[in-house]
Amino acid sequence: MAENGAPQPTSLARAERFIWLTARVLEQRRFAYHFLGGSADGVDAALAAYTNPDGGYGHALEPDLRGPVSQPLHTAHALYVLDLIGRCGGQRAERICRYLTGVSTLEGALPAVHPTLRGYPAAPWLPVRDDPPSALLATGPVVGLLHRNEVWHAWLFRATDFCWRAVESLERPHPYEVLAALAFLEGAPDRPRAEAAARRLGAMVREQRLVLLAPDRAADVPVPEGFAPGEHHFAYDYAAAPGSLARAWFTDSETRRALDHLAALQREDGGWPVNRRVWAPGAALEGRPMMTVKALLTLRAYGRLTAP
Repeated sequence: MAENGAPQPTSLARAERFIWLTARVLEQRRFAYHFLGGSADGVDAALAAYTNPDGGYGHALEPDLRGPVSQPLHTAHALYVLDLIGRCGGQRAERICRYLTGVSTLEGALPAVHPTLRGYPAAPWLPVRDDPPSALLATGPVVGLLHRNEVWHAWLFRATDFCWRAVESLERPHPYEVLAALAFLEGAPDRPRAEAAARRLGAMVREQRLVLLAPDRAADVPVPEGFAPGEHHFAYDYAAAPGSLARAWFTDSETRRALDHLAALQREDGGWPVNRRVWAPGAALEGRPMMTVKALLTLRAYGRLTAP
């Protein structure tokens, strides 16, 4: 059953057909693992195709960055996938941390885009710079997931300090900075400090209207400057599961309306849309299956996905 409500008629069968029809092998393997009893080995094997000798991940694993070279955002996505299948530690984590050490800024944190991407296509909002600054966008999710999986490495000390400074100094964040901050706080070892920071962040999200609490008004509400039409963020974007720190930011009725909206976004072909700016055909095609798996995981976490 749904949280304070009945299940919505999300079609897992239509989603499955969409995945087999359109998805990369990685998203096919992830769908099979999460919803069809598939093996973690299959996900691991598919993810291995994106690895590089330097210990990082490339090859457009994160579709907004094209080309073969390793990038911090690719590695963040790889850790997200590995966390969901329980394979985020061991020698693999050691290799990843060695890569992260090599691409860090002088602060010991990660840039959003490392200069090695120069010459390859990338989304226009991810410019390639010769001396890029530290970015919470890349560092927060990586540090949070490594801590969540009890990985200990020398790289984490300075990177964790950077994340605390960045999160606790946020004043006018954009939604993606909030999501990166949350990803860090979900895994940060100092739980009282993380919970206090999350309460402050949640108050900011509501006061600065970084969440659309009335999904039925989406067409009438302007998006932040530089965002695509309809690029709103909803309660489920921040609180993707009931156990999230961000769940306390929203009432039961606000959460229920957001989940109703998420369920209703499933298209006739079985997939969910990408609500970010479309800048390249490949990024759009690869993004929809990723969003579909993510939507299904969120709906299932809240009891909104009925068994086939």
